[in-house]
Amino acid sequence: MSQSLSTEVDELPDISHLAIEDDTPVDNLISEKQQRLLTEPLYTNASVLGERPFLVAANVGVFYASRKPPLVPDVFLSLDVEVPQDWTQKKNRTYFVWEFGKPPDVVIEIVSNREGNELDSKLRDYARIGVGYYAVFDPLQQLGEIDLYVFENRANHYHELEQPWFAEVGLGLTLWDGQFEGKQDRWLRWCDRTGTVIPTGAERAELEHQRAEQEHQRAEQECQRAEQERQRAEQERQRAEQERQRAERLAAQLRSLGIEPDPDLDA
Repeated sequence: MSQSLSTEVDELPDISHLAIEDDTPVDNLISEKQQRLLTEPLYTNASVLGERPFLVAANVGVFYASRKPPLVPDVFLSLDVEVPQDWTQKKNRTYFVWEFGKPPDVVIEIVSNREGNELDSKLRDYARIGVGYYAVFDPLQQLGEIDLYVFENRANHYHELEQPWFAEVGLGLTLWDGQFEGKQDRWLRWCDRTGTVIPTGAERAELEHQRAEQEHQRAEQECQRAEQERQRAEQERQRAEQERQRAERLAAQLRSLGIEPDPDLDA
């Protein structure tokens, strides 16, 4: 091992004393479902982030300093990072900023009570460690009448955005009234630039089923139109044949009377 690499390894924080998991219950049913709705769709539709590798997770600690407790976002998204395959190593089982080389790009907090400090200490902490975008979703309006707050980090200070669009990420957030896993409510969803929500796996399968059904119906309609055209062509052929036979009968009648029919009559 070269001296420079050895020095770099020696400078990595000692994590042996850090507790990266605990058994403390975390959230209510609303938050649990909402967290899943913000994680699963990105893995189901990874192409929305282009070819960029990413990690989106819920209730995973973000360790930014070896001697300080982690921040634990309800949901975070980090771009251009890859989780190592070997999860037996402690350093690979949570989000150590020094291992991934960067803080998350987006953090989302879901308000469940008035004790979370989402617009106070958490806002300052996430800004200080360099999280690019910070969103606070308040489904029960514990903090006021606003459902969604969105901020952008500028020089380690958050500035509130008028629109929930994360330009550096290429994704936005939108409030969506609909049913998720049998529960009708107003949900926070990822969306594209047009405001179209990023579908869950079930929604995507349903959309693909609907598209396949529509294609099947179009194919059926084309077959019906082709059959109708064939029937019309057959009817035209039969009418032409009837006209020919009528003309032949008329010509024969004229000849029986000693009259040579007009050649056009036989045509």
